[in-house]
Amino acid sequence: MIYLTRKEHFNAAHKLWRPDWSAEKNEEVFGKCANANWHGHNFDLYVTVKGTPDPDTGFVIDLKFLSKLIKEKVVEELDHKNLNMDVPFMLGKMASTENLAMEIWKILAPEINVFPNCKLYKIKLYETERNFVEYLGE
Repeated sequence: MIYLTRKEHFNAAHKLWRPDWSAEKNEEVFGKCANANWHGHNFDLYVTVKGTPDPDTGFVIDLKFLSKLIKEKVVEELDHKNLNMDVPFMLGKMASTENLAMEIWKILAPEINVFPNCKLYKIKLYETERNFVEYLGE
């Protein structure tokens, strides 16, 4: 089994806030992430697929295809956007990195898993150089 990863990057703003909570509780739970004026991150997205290389090409997946897919379906939807307000697939959801990673999986898995020798294995999303999430579709 081969694991192949493509890295992409985007910038986005968000706010962690529950309107059904008081401002005090939001600040207690979410800290600076509850800033009324939003805050932003330089996200690094790692998309890992797994599979066996095609005998004709030697590829698990064509990296040009994977790059184009991620850019068109994910990066263009997120880059320089407000996750809470501008991104249709995040509307009504807490704009946490955890939820964002799961939504990215939902977008990419159906596009990748159609290949007989390749499946989406992991989404790894860095919010900062010290904070990241990994999602394996579970």
